Amino acid sequence: MYKQEFENLLRTNPPRAILLYGENSYLINSYIQHYINITDATDSLMRQYFDEYNFDSAKSYLSQSSLFGGTNLLIIKRDKKIPKKELDTLIELVNKSSDNYLLFYYQGSPKDAKSLQNSFSPKKGANWVRLFEPNINESLDILQKKAKHIGLEIDHFALQHLMLLLNNNLTLCANELNKLAILGTKVTSRDIDRLVYSTAPLAVEQLLIELFEKKPIVNTLSKLLELGEDEFSILRSTQFFINQIFLFHAFMKLHGHIDSKAILGYKLPKQIETQKANLALRVKSSSMLKIFEHLLEVELELKNSPSTNRELLLYGAFIKLQSYL
Repeated sequence: MYKQEFENLLRTNPPRAILLYGENSYLINSYIQHYINITDATDSLMRQYFDEYNFDSAKSYLSQSSLFGGTNLLIIKRDKKIPKKELDTLIELVNKSSDNYLLFYYQGSPKDAKSLQNSFSPKKGANWVRLFEPNINESLDILQKKAKHIGLEIDHFALQHLMLLLNNNLTLCANELNKLAILGTKVTSRDIDRLVYSTAPLAVEQLLIELFEKKPIVNTLSKLLELGEDEFSILRSTQFFINQIFLFHAFMKLHGHIDSKAILGYKLPKQIETQKANLALRVKSSSMLKIFEHLLEVELELKNSPSTNRELLLYGAFIKLQSYL
C-alpha cells in the first residue's frame, strides 16, 4: 500500500497492525504520533526500539488488558527483521482485542522489508505502507500543513528558502517551524537567514563522499553554491577531507587496522570511522599524490580567475578529481 491509500484508511478505518517502512522518516514518525493521539495511549503504550525488542515481553503486553483500562499500543522500531513466527503471533494477539495495536517501523532496506509484508497481509487483519522520499512540491505541502497546524504565518517562498537551507530535510524543517512559531509574527526569508543554521557543512561532507563513491555530484555541488557556499570554502573543505582520507589510507598501510583516535586525535562515531576507512581503501597511493597536486593547481587557478569563472572551474576540477579515484 502507498501513501494516498493509507491516508484514506486512516480517515475511515485505521489498521490496528501496520508495517511502516521507506525513505520518508518524517511522515512515518508523524503517522506513529497520529496513532498515539487517536488511541489516547500515551500512558499505556510500550516502545521497543532496536535491541530493546523482546518477543516475550511484547507478547505479554498484548496478552493482557491495559493497566490503565485503555489501549495497548506496541511500537517497535528497528533495522533488523523480526522472525515471521513471532510477528504472526503478535498480529494474532492484536486481532484478539479491539484495544490492541501494533506499529512496526522497519528501518532496514526496503528490499528486505518485502518479506515482512506477508505477515502484514490484509487477510491477517494487518497492512503495510511504504513511504517514499517526497519531491519538492510534496515537501512544501507537508510543511504548509504543519505551519497551518501550529498557527505559523509563513509564505511559499520563505518555506522554499528554509527547505534549501536545510537540504530538504523534512524533520529539520518541521523542528525549525516549531521554533519560528515562537516569534508570533509572519516569518520571512530574512528571518530564516537570521535564525536558522544552515546544513551546508554537512552537505559538503555528503558531496565529498559521493565524489569518492563515483556518484553524480553536479546536483549536490549546485545546491551548495545556492546555499551561499563560495568556491574557496568548498575547495578548503575538499582539501581537509582529502587530507583525512590520506591519513586513514597511510595508517591502514602501516598498521592494517583503523583507529580514528590515533589518526585524528579524537574518536569518530563507529559508522563514520568505517565509512572513511572504506573510502580510503578505494584510492591507490599513487592517486593520492595526483589528487593533492590537482587541488593545488585548482586553488591557484581560482585565485587568478575572475569571480564569474570560478563556478565553472570548480565543476571542472571535481570532474577531473573524480577521474583519479
